[in-house]
This record gives sequence, structure tokens and C-alpha cells, in this order.
Amino acid sequence: MLLGVVRSGLVESRHPVSVAAVDSDGKVVFHSGDGQGTPFFLRSAAKPFQAAVSQRNGAALAPEQLAVAAGSHAGQPVHVALVEGMLASVGLGPEHLLCPPTRPSSESALRRLVAAGETEPGRLFYNCSGKHAAMLRACVAQGWPLSYTDPGHPLQREIMAEVEASTGEPAGPVGVDGCGVPTFRGTVVGLARAFARLATDPSLASVAQAVARFTPLTGDGDRAETELARWCPAAVKGGAQGCVGVAWFGGLGIAAKCWTGEPAPAAAAAAIALHRLGILSEYGWDMLAGVARPVVTGGDRPVGHLEMLEDGF
Repeated sequence: MLLGVVRSGLVESRHPVSVAAVDSDGKVVFHSGDGQGTPFFLRSAAKPFQAAVSQRNGAALAPEQLAVAAGSHAGQPVHVALVEGMLASVGLGPEHLLCPPTRPSSESALRRLVAAGETEPGRLFYNCSGKHAAMLRACVAQGWPLSYTDPGHPLQREIMAEVEASTGEPAGPVGVDGCGVPTFRGTVVGLARAFARLATDPSLASVAQAVARFTPLTGDGDRAETELARWCPAAVKGGAQGCVGVAWFGGLGIAAKCWTGEPAPAAAAAAIALHRLGILSEYGWDMLAGVARPVVTGGDRPVGHLEMLEDGF
């Protein structure tokens, strides 16, 4: 599938996107583009599986905490409070987090901090701090070292095994994610297979339900993945560099990867796939117009859209 940003009738940029859908038996329903050949790092799209392993190893997270552990939050007060509580209840603090310090990505949260004179970056604000806090809780429960970002750490070895079991593909050699933990590789078909498992496997149900139910805790409320989850009974999680997975609770996993690294074409391709597969109602499809065909503006008026240039279905 090829999507393009069209402004005033001219294609400004072209974005090749690979899309795949896999059923609960692991059967490929369809794939478009380089679905099985080229690996990429799953980045934050792997967070539901990372959170599931932490939970399995004693993290003992409530559903809201599980949502923020599997999400990429925006550093809003509710996110920070949840992560801080996750740490405090096991005798840890922000200093134990191994993600880098930053400022909130939420503009409203940042404005509040500036108004209060709090301008120093903090680790709690990092979008992956919930995942890191969950990993720390698992380490405390198991008596493991708190050096949880080490690829050889027992927790990371178990996470890698979980990712490989879910994708059905080798997850290594691993890379280093932006937050410092190992990141795993896979293909579009592999990511779709993993999200089909997320939708149907009882061992992953608590994470899937938390992600689907508490979408404001998994992101900032404005992301395309939040909109997809709003109009489709699914757990949705995106990752950096233009990948997204959809776990439809009807028994299907859908994944998209934009090879230019842009998130909007990947989300648009996922929405188109949901519509073509008959999962989205017509009303839901209409409501997702801003995701499937986002507007390009000129001044204060629309002058184009993100459009499909080549149909891969």
C-alpha cells in the first residue's frame, strides 16, 4: 500500500506501508507490501507483552497501573501519580528508574509545571516510565537485581521468549530502545500474529483488557491509536518509527508498518484494514476519517489529505 500527503493537488510525500492480518490460529488472512521479509524493531508496540511478563513475575499491578505499564503516556499528572505509586508501594522511588529524565510531552502538563516553577526534567515524565516501574516491581518480587535494562537480565530473557512465542519469529539480535531497555525485532506478519494472540490468549487477557479499557492512561488521548480503540473493540498499541498493532477481540490481529517512519500513514493503513475486513461499522469508519484520511491544512482551511495512492488490498 502506498499513501501520500497531497497538498493543493500535488503529492508532497509518499509513504509505503506494509499491512498484515492474522487470525487466532496464526493463519495469515492477508498481507500487503513486504509483510514477511524485512524486520524492524517493534519498539513500544511490544509493551503489552513486556507488561504481561512483568505482571507474571509478581508486579501485581491493578488494571489502571497495567494500562500505564503497557502504554506510552504523556506525562500528565494522572500518569505520573500512577507510576510514582507503583514505585512507592514496593519501597522504590523515581531514582530507581533507568529511563532518561525528560519533560512531559503533554503541553498542558508542561504548562502547569512551568507555572509552578518546576522546570527540571524528571524520569517519571518519560513516556515509558510505567513499563520501567512494572519491571522494577517484578525485580523486587523475584529478588532480581534492579539492573533490569541489561539484555542478559532474567526479566529481559523472559520477555524475549514471550515476544518470540507471540510473533512466531526470532526477536534478536536485540537493539536498544529510546528508553534504554532492549527492543525486539519482527515483521509485519509477526506483529499481527502477536496481536492476534493478545486478543485471544487468556494469559494476556488482563493486559489486553486494561489497554482497551483505559485508553487515556496508555497515551495522551489525542493519538490515532486512541481513536482506533474508541471505535473498534480492540487493544491498540503503536511504536516509534511508524508501527502499530491492533488486537481485535473478535479474534484477529492487524499490524501496519510505515517504512518512512511516520506514524500517521501506519494508523491510516490500520483503519483502512479494519474497514475492509468489515470490523468497523460504517459509523465507526466515518468517525475515523481523521485517522484514515487526515486533513492537510493551509492557513486555517483544508487544502488536502493523506490519501491512498496505490491500493494494496
